[in-house]
Amino acid sequence: MLKFEGVKIGFALTGSHCTLNEVFGVMKNLVEEGAEIVPIMSHVVNATDTRFGKADQWKKKCFDICGKEALCTINDVEPIGPARELDCLVIAPCTGNTVAKLAGGITDSPVLMAAKAQLRNAGSVVLAIATNDGLGANAKNIGLLLGQKNIYFVPFGQDNPWQKANSLIAHMHKIPETIFFACQRKQIQPVLEDFLTQEAK
Repeated sequence: MLKFEGVKIGFALTGSHCTLNEVFGVMKNLVEEGAEIVPIMSHVVNATDTRFGKADQWKKKCFDICGKEALCTINDVEPIGPARELDCLVIAPCTGNTVAKLAGGITDSPVLMAAKAQLRNAGSVVLAIATNDGLGANAKNIGLLLGQKNIYFVPFGQDNPWQKANSLIAHMHKIPETIFFACQRKQIQPVLEDFLTQEAK
């Protein structure tokens, strides 16, 4: 039996463009393990071309993996709440901007509306953070979310403490395992894992 057979996962992408390729690889692995993915894109991912890729490229990649168009507006995702159809919502990558707004109860994007819709049903929300100010201005927001019911974190650490001391990034390859635990209402442990330890394994 496939590990995620029969599991419906909302997969929301926000604008840490340098991590999108890795995250799409994870999304593909989830589909191969039987998951049904409902893709969601922030306004930034949906409309911004960067040196890491063009918006149309990300939208095509999303469709190729999931077999459906990404939800890209607040109106698109609002029915997630009443439908109660997601077993889990993943926000990956989850930017510092998204973390701050989620901690502050702000709902001004499709990704944040999807999170609000999932949480209103006491559904599991998994965050895979990627932020340059995780140990700076956003440290307090991460702390708030770590203590919030039904929110689970993909293990994360400092990816470059010597040149970007405040930067925190999740170990994206651990998203599937984090989802597996979150669906059982458990936080995967350990939450804090440095990248040097991971590279040594």
